[in-house]
Amino acid sequence: MVLLAACSADNGPRAVSEPITGFIGAVVADEPQAALIGHDMLAAGGSSVDAAVAVAFALGVTLPSRTGLGGGGVCVAFDQKTGAVHALDFRAEAPASVVPTADARSAVPAMVRGLYTLHARHGRLAWSQLVAPAERLAHFGAPVSRAFARDLEAVRDTSTGESGRPRLFSAADGSRLPGAGDTLVQLELAATLARLRSEGPAGLYTGPGAVAFADAAQAAGGSLDRADLAGYHPLWRDTLRLKIGNETVHVPPPPAPGGLIAAEMLAILSDGDRFRKAAADERDHLLVEAGARAFADADRTVPSAADPKALLTRTHVAVSMSGYRRDQRSTDTPAATPASAALGAAASGIVATDRDGNGVACTLTLNSLFGSGRIATGTGVLLAAAPAAESQDGLALGPLLVVNEGVRSFRFAAAASGGVAAPPAIATTAARALLADMPVAAAVNMPRVHGAGTAEGVLIERSVPPDRVEALRRRNHPLTETPPLGHVNAIACPKGLPRYPESCAAAADQRGFGFAIVGG
Repeated sequence: MVLLAACSADNGPRAVSEPITGFIGAVVADEPQAALIGHDMLAAGGSSVDAAVAVAFALGVTLPSRTGLGGGGVCVAFDQKTGAVHALDFRAEAPASVVPTADARSAVPAMVRGLYTLHARHGRLAWSQLVAPAERLAHFGAPVSRAFARDLEAVRDTSTGESGRPRLFSAADGSRLPGAGDTLVQLELAATLARLRSEGPAGLYTGPGAVAFADAAQAAGGSLDRADLAGYHPLWRDTLRLKIGNETVHVPPPPAPGGLIAAEMLAILSDGDRFRKAAADERDHLLVEAGARAFADADRTVPSAADPKALLTRTHVAVSMSGYRRDQRSTDTPAATPASAALGAAASGIVATDRDGNGVACTLTLNSLFGSGRIATGTGVLLAAAPAAESQDGLALGPLLVVNEGVRSFRFAAAASGGVAAPPAIATTAARALLADMPVAAAVNMPRVHGAGTAEGVLIERSVPPDRVEALRRRNHPLTETPPLGHVNAIACPKGLPRYPESCAAAADQRGFGFAIVGG
């Protein structure tokens, strides 16, 4: 049954009745329509979290291949008024048990409760105001973006073949997958969003809403029951902290290892001003060596009871880098992580800041491209895949945020997708922007290399210039060309926000089709 959403979707009060003027903040997302919705929230007087929440709901409509109501994620948020930075963990995890009718490993939807929890602590605008734009896009139709069209093309054979799996998305006549610019109407998803707009998380997690959604998931072959929904709660966590001069880097702690890997790389690169002092032809080599050590350490630390904070100390860095040579690759760093097999864009990053200097960085995911491949019957909600214990799904879930705690000033935020390539992509971008004073757009878009002690050796993007390739070869690194290594969205305010908004710049990675807006 298709339920029609109300045409007038915003029935909540607005915190600000008139648009504000001057600098309003910045927002970056992987899909332009969603990014513009975030900008609208900032223009209406919303906080950085209001913008990020509205973007997240919109991405579930415009980029449902990577995120949506059936998925989850991790955010790091900075409250400028108190100076506090916390991580919110709302990953979509496996259900407690598999129902007898299930034939697909689907996860417990975490997105709605996660976004609601984030908004409850840091939001200004009414909840309904943040959900309404996504509802309108789903109800009246949204043009298929280049990012979504590319993802659809990647699964063309599996999503429309005769494999027993339902068609994920198709043109109005059902004859083909839509292409960029086609209008995609999602009435069932609009109806679900309308219920969440008016009822909040209760429309999905408790009472009749939970019963209906669990039944819908089971009807689609998913492994979910109402107890899984009722028992799910996001977790606020203390961030892992790394001090670099006057700035403090904040990343989410394990069990998702991505933040720890990026932070340890930055600990290595910043120690003794190592990255800034490195010669131009040494920097790629240094990044490769730092990445190999950080991945190996995370492999040993995350599954155990070891304290991850110990990896960020100067003592550990000194021991870890004791065998480092500027002119030669190391031979004593163990292999840690599979490489090209784990590259992918099955996640989406959002970063935002507002005029008051609050900031947030989020990475959202369905745990694989198009999640489990099942839409909960009659809801329009694509169910996330249940993460496997041995998977690398958590590697992308390491958004990073940098503040000057002494003056409570926002400095930098980044989020990435790209599986195993995501943590070094963030660390490399942050190192270039923070340690080498590179403009954020150049730092995001500079061709990347990746080394994690893998069988393929050092992975290099095809766009890496010949002189950088030769510098790695001289140091005996085996090289393998790959597609793009990670996808980073970032905002940098080198002089600090809120005091110096004119210093702020935002960048969407040119490896994708995202959009960055600095309002003012």
